[in-house]
Amino acid sequence: MDILIGRYRNLVILVGVLFLQVLGLATQVKRAGGNDAEHTRLIRIWVVGAITPFERGVMWIENGAGGLFHNYIYLRGVRAENRELKAQIEQMRLEQVRLSEDAAQARRLQTLLAFKEQFISRTVAAQVIGSSGSDLSRVLYIDKGENAGIKRDMAVMTADGIVGKVLVVYPSVSQILVINDQSSGVGAMLEKTRLQGVLRGSASGEIMLERVMSDEQVPVGETVLTSGGDQIFPKGLPVGTVAKVGNGKDLFLNITVKPAADLSKLEEVLVLVEKQERVPQTFWPSVCPRFLRSLRQVRSWLLAPLRALRRALRRSPLPLMRDQSRWLPLTRRGRKLPRIQRARPAPGLG
Repeated sequence: MDILIGRYRNLVILVGVLFLQVLGLATQVKRAGGNDAEHTRLIRIWVVGAITPFERGVMWIENGAGGLFHNYIYLRGVRAENRELKAQIEQMRLEQVRLSEDAAQARRLQTLLAFKEQFISRTVAAQVIGSSGSDLSRVLYIDKGENAGIKRDMAVMTADGIVGKVLVVYPSVSQILVINDQSSGVGAMLEKTRLQGVLRGSASGEIMLERVMSDEQVPVGETVLTSGGDQIFPKGLPVGTVAKVGNGKDLFLNITVKPAADLSKLEEVLVLVEKQERVPQTFWPSVCPRFLRSLRQVRSWLLAPLRALRRALRRSPLPLMRDQSRWLPLTRRGRKLPRIQRARPAPGLG
């Protein structure tokens, strides 16, 4: 071995110097991201690209072992669980009927007021493959990036509630800023009282709702929704529930919110890659054609007897007065007909 190193000593030294030079350049060189203000060091991209396959392999092994455990050991209570699920499905069907009526009424009111509505157009499912591992910075890593159409500041959520937003995007991996991080901020509002505030994380990992005046009444257990004011999350997405209310600083309440999504046990998330804003049809363009058709039909029904009477008067001789001297003055289209004198007999007759 010493003979081999001594023989290729110069080559080994050259390769080592080149490696250190490339490593130094990668530490200094930054690559521009999707946003011009966001730059990422080249060494960080290489490290993320090198570690990502190992994290995916670990997640695949973990999911495979967990699936094997659930599929072969948790089959004892399947029948009882199926019966409970069937009962829940029946209850949910009844609830769906009621909610569909409420939704139809809400749509009618919305069309009357011509409200603009933001709705989710397209999402991308991603798997959580890692986290920051630090209490000071609460971020997650998912296995989708620029190649899947993900961009910075896109909303991330689950079926239970919102999770955070996309912070940094790599070709095949993205970094997610969770809502319980100190640097996060989400526009939120209370469901019943409609009070609006700003949702922020704390150093201890709790979620706080700020900018709510101390003279307002906020009950514990009230649902917190997104307000849509941050232009990231659409309005009406579940955030969590009010867990504790106390007096804060500067005449504001100190409201602690329990998140709807379990932020410590996330496995799959949805990234909102496209949202649209639509204006529902106003009330009058949809109603006026039918209303006008009804008015035309009523008008035709009312005018039918008058038209028949007009045709009868045209065909029959006009009635004479009792003195047999003058015709009865009639009106037609707002103009009086001239009085017609009775014809006198010719001289020498009678």
